[in-house]
Amino acid sequence: MYGRLDEIVDELHSLAEIELELEAFDDASVLQARADILYEQMVNLEVVVSELED
Repeated sequence: MYGRLDEIVDELHSLAEIELELEAFDDASVLQARADILYEQMVNLEVVVSELED
């Protein structure tokens, strides 16, 4: 599951870079923010699952 989430985060970062190259700064900013939020949620889930396993 985390592997797929990590792939999505990477894809969002890649799309943000493309938008920057196209000078679509608002779109790039939204994509980057979504990637950052998803990454934080993924890390938080890993912590919760780890604590539940203990």
